[in-house]
Amino acid sequence: MSASLESLIPLGWDPAWAKTLATSIHGAEPGRVLQHHGVALVLALPGRTETVMLTLRLEPQPTVGDWVAFKDGEAVAVLPRRSLLRRRNAHGDGEQQLAANIDKVLLVCGLDRPVKDGRIQRGTAISRDAGAEPVVVLTKASRDSDVEVDPQRAANEVRAAHPGIDVIVTSVKEGIGIDELRSIIGNDTVTLLGESGAGKSSIVNALLGDDVVETGDVREGDSKGRHTTTTRELHLLPGGGVLIDTPGIRAVGLVADNDGVAETFADVDDIASTCRFADCQHEG
Repeated sequence: MSASLESLIPLGWDPAWAKTLATSIHGAEPGRVLQHHGVALVLALPGRTETVMLTLRLEPQPTVGDWVAFKDGEAVAVLPRRSLLRRRNAHGDGEQQLAANIDKVLLVCGLDRPVKDGRIQRGTAISRDAGAEPVVVLTKASRDSDVEVDPQRAANEVRAAHPGIDVIVTSVKEGIGIDELRSIIGNDTVTLLGESGAGKSSIVNALLGDDVVETGDVREGDSKGRHTTTTRELHLLPGGGVLIDTPGIRAVGLVADNDGVAETFADVDDIASTCRFADCQHEG
């Protein structure tokens, strides 16, 4: 592998991607989409970063996290994706691509409000349907904050309800759980889901080691916050891994097909096979 191609390894480039590119477009370079600005892409290319105009109509349309084939100054093809997170568009009659080739989805829940298992269930189903592994991140566990529940108790309840899923208790203010979260991310590509005010931007800044993303105030009445991320962007994490930050992404409105839902709600599938009501108590 050339020295310039080695510059893409921290961004997730591997031999499998190289094989895909070699059988796709002869003589093309690989590039990963860092930002998408409608008519232009910011690409990480071997040894450099370039902003390129989208002059060709590609199918599928590239999104942040995609690997593309770059040739003669243009993105000429999108390499087959390993995963894709998507949501319904504003009109509800189509889908919007959010992030491609993600390995893990961080489901962010603030402990300054009740931890809703239904939200975690939906986020888990969406993650699995996207082809990614869910990780629950409980935020705002600072000892001097007004949390709704005991952090460790909440974590244990989530672990009991979702065996096999990593659950991390964090406090950005006190540095709790951030190193553990970095360890779980490893060299993977991750993105975040969570309701507004849950602390996603603070987690992003803690992982990046800088105030890259603006954080917003939380309303006192309902613990809701302003969406402070305004554009989708791929960041290289210090020490390894990639983070795709997405604007205002919550579980509501995201798209999940049957496979991810069936895996998450396997017990519901079993019940449904014998009765149409989950809480049915009839006999025979």
